[in-house]
Amino acid sequence: MYRWVDDQGKTFFSDQVPPKHNQFRRDSLSKKGRVIEVIEKAKTKEQITQDNRLAELRKEQDKLIATQKTHDKALLSTFHSKEDLINGLNAKFETLDSEKKIIAGNLEQLKTLLNWQQKQAALLERDGKKVPQKSLTEMQSTQEQIKKTERSALVNMQKKQQIETEYKANFDRFVYLTEPATDEHEVKLASIIEANKLGLFYCHNDHQCNKAWDIGHKFVNFYSTTPADIYNDKLIMNRLPATDSDLSLSLSKIKLTDTNYQLFLDIRCRDSSQGRELCAGQKVSSIRASFRPYINNALARAAQE
Repeated sequence: MYRWVDDQGKTFFSDQVPPKHNQFRRDSLSKKGRVIEVIEKAKTKEQITQDNRLAELRKEQDKLIATQKTHDKALLSTFHSKEDLINGLNAKFETLDSEKKIIAGNLEQLKTLLNWQQKQAALLERDGKKVPQKSLTEMQSTQEQIKKTERSALVNMQKKQQIETEYKANFDRFVYLTEPATDEHEVKLASIIEANKLGLFYCHNDHQCNKAWDIGHKFVNFYSTTPADIYNDKLIMNRLPATDSDLSLSLSKIKLTDTNYQLFLDIRCRDSSQGRELCAGQKVSSIRASFRPYINNALARAAQE
C-alpha cells in the first residue's frame, strides 16, 4: 500500500500510484501501516543541478576531512602526552637557536671584515692611491656574503615562527582529542532568512576570508546539535548526527585560485528516513539560506566598529 499527498494537501492510499501522481513523495506501508520505505518526490532540473553542485563541494570537503583524520592519526601516534609535544617543540627551538647563534657569529665576523676592508680602501684613497680591483672585488664579495647571511637569519626566524604556530595548532588539537571538553561555547545569532541555496560565501581577500571564517565558526556552533569535532584553518566540523533530529554543520574553505576562496556550509542529517526528511525540509533550507546574508551583515557591522 502506498500513501501520498498531492499539491492541494489531499492524502491518497492505494496499491498503485497513478502516472500523474508519480512526482509526489510517497510512503510504502506494511499491512500494519508501518512505513517501510520512503520514495522521494521527483526532482526538478534545478534541484538536480543543485544536488550535483553540492556533491562536487562535498567531494572537496571530504578531502579536507580525510586529510584531518590522517593528521590526527599521525599526531596521536607521534605524541603520547602534552609533555611530549612541549619537549618536541623545545628540541626544535634549541636546534634553531644554535643555528641562530652561528649565523649571528658569522654575520659579526663578516661585518668586521667589511669594516676593515673599507678602512684599508679609505687609507689608499687618502694617500692618493687607486684602490686595487682585487680589493674592490673582495669588498663586494663580503657585502654579498653579509646579505646572504642576513637572509639566513630571516629564514631562521620565520622557521621558528612557523614551528611555533604549527605546534600550537597541534597542541590544541591533541588536547581536544585526548581530554573532554570543560565548557560549552554558545553564540547568540540573529535570525536572517534570505535565498542562498548552496550556502556559499566568496572571499574577496585574505583579510575578509579570515574574518568570515571566524564568523562562520560561530554560525556552525550555534546551529549544530552535535558537539564540535574539527577546527583548523581549512575545516570546521561537528560530529556526525546520532539521532533523527540531529543537525551536523560543517564549514570548509575551498580554493578557487591562488588568491580566491569560497566558504562552503554543509548540513548533514542522520542516514534514516526521518533524517533525510529533515535535511530535505524547510528548517535546513532556512539555515543554509541564512548563512551568506549573516556573514555579509556581520562583516558590515565589524567594518563600522
